[in-house]
Amino acid sequence: MALLTPLFAFLYHLPQVYKWLLKPYYIASLFMSLAFLMVRKTPGICEHLSSTREDGNSCDFDWREVEILMFLSAIVMLKNRRAITVEQHVGNIILFSKVANVFLFFRLDIRMGLLYLTLCIVFLMTCKPPLYMGPEYIKYFNDKTIDEELEKDSRVTWIVEFFANWSPECQSFASVYADLSLKYNCAGLKFGKVDIGRYGEVSKKYKVSTSPLSKQLPSLVLFQGGKEVMRRPQVDKKGRAVSWSFTEENIIREFNLNELYQKSKKLSKTKGERNEKANDSQFPPLPEEEEPESDANTQEVELESKKDK
Repeated sequence: MALLTPLFAFLYHLPQVYKWLLKPYYIASLFMSLAFLMVRKTPGICEHLSSTREDGNSCDFDWREVEILMFLSAIVMLKNRRAITVEQHVGNIILFSKVANVFLFFRLDIRMGLLYLTLCIVFLMTCKPPLYMGPEYIKYFNDKTIDEELEKDSRVTWIVEFFANWSPECQSFASVYADLSLKYNCAGLKFGKVDIGRYGEVSKKYKVSTSPLSKQLPSLVLFQGGKEVMRRPQVDKKGRAVSWSFTEENIIREFNLNELYQKSKKLSKTKGERNEKANDSQFPPLPEEEEPESDANTQEVELESKKDK
């Protein structure tokens, strides 16, 4: 079931995700995830491998390898229960498949284990997952512009994501956050992002830890009038992040996005009316037309002309 759920989700979203799946990063990750399977099942190679099977068939899994694969399935099932996107499902399968391959290769041959582990480290240091490049209404801050933008207009509500490019959770959440910005962005409600992996001073000021063990990446913070109102995930007194799922439904409910959007639209209308008045004031008033002479004056002129005749 742990493998069928992401498989069905992948097939459902296949038209939208096939482009990023065909990128070199995911192709290389797929081959590395299936490395042990290919070595164990490839004719001409598997015959030279050691095996603890009673029948001596070195081209099939022994009981210890089956146990490791079953344990891998259980871990993937637990992790995918909290996954919210197809990218997270696929990423969890790839990650834990590599971990399982390390144990399998070391058990098979120490030299093969060291070689595979070295390849994984080189791949991790040189290759990064492709970033989300879809449509969005998000403003990116740095350490100098974030305070200025948050305090520029006290009527504007900001939702800011504190993220790091190296975090898989942040990469998976990018498409969800972009969809929210497309639905709810307006003059009074804006969305921003700041890379605290790059700007360490920002992470210290807003108390968002960049440690991989902190579970604070990503963090969403709501600002009103330049001041923090709420954030998710919450941080307890000991500085530990409270577990929270970054689904679109949770964010809409916790941050009251529907209510905020309705209030923000009123601010948009107010700004539009003020702009119209300002444009009207730029044009001079039209001159008043002169009133035509009255009928009585016209009759007097006609009588005088008749007497002269």
